[in-house]
Amino acid sequence: MTGRALEGDYLHSIETTAERIRPDNVLGRLPAELSGKLLSGERTINLRAGDTLFERGDAGDGCYWLRRGVLAVSVGSANGEQRILAILGPGELVGEIAMIDGLPRSATVQAVRDCVLTFVSRAAFTEVMNRHPELHRDIVTTLAARLRQSDEDMVASSFLTVRARVARALLVFARHLGEEVGEDRIRIRHKITQSDLAAMAGVARESVSRTLSGWSKQKVLEGSSRAGYVVNEARLRREAAAVA
Repeated sequence: MTGRALEGDYLHSIETTAERIRPDNVLGRLPAELSGKLLSGERTINLRAGDTLFERGDAGDGCYWLRRGVLAVSVGSANGEQRILAILGPGELVGEIAMIDGLPRSATVQAVRDCVLTFVSRAAFTEVMNRHPELHRDIVTTLAARLRQSDEDMVASSFLTVRARVARALLVFARHLGEEVGEDRIRIRHKITQSDLAAMAGVARESVSRTLSGWSKQKVLEGSSRAGYVVNEARLRREAAAVA
């Protein structure tokens, strides 16, 4: 879970129809004329909610720029259980590491809402890099920055309480899948299991269960994983800031 996921007023600032590339990913570091040319030559993919973009183990033949919609990144166990690891919104790249190493996909990605994506093949990306070798420094800088950010997020999260970690995970769902139903009240219609929250928050499922039970009594949230949650945004944000 990154601190960037909580920046700003997430509900009001999210642009579900935005078509821009985040500057902190591989394509975002390319000069505008090159990234524009690269994207214009690739194919557009439309997904309906519930469709699978790719599965863990599939060939890593390129990446996808999410122009509209919401995606869920998940992994599965040997007995078929699925765990959501991340929720992605417009502007994100999916599978960009495959552009560099060409290895199989490390997770399964599915559409939570209808999506429009642009596929960028590894071959096209490699051709651009071969023609402009000076860009390799920008790519290395981007990857180093993301690694450093991951380290900083890990350190920061180690000082957060369990409740804060779970609150941050819920806020990610609210950011991409929430709708206002009253002052400081956000309804999340998507089914969220305790195991999903545990995986995203990096805590035990039992800890999630205790946390949600406590919040239910305190009216921080209402509902259930099956019916959907209604959360108090202001109180959940305060919970998300708590340190151990």
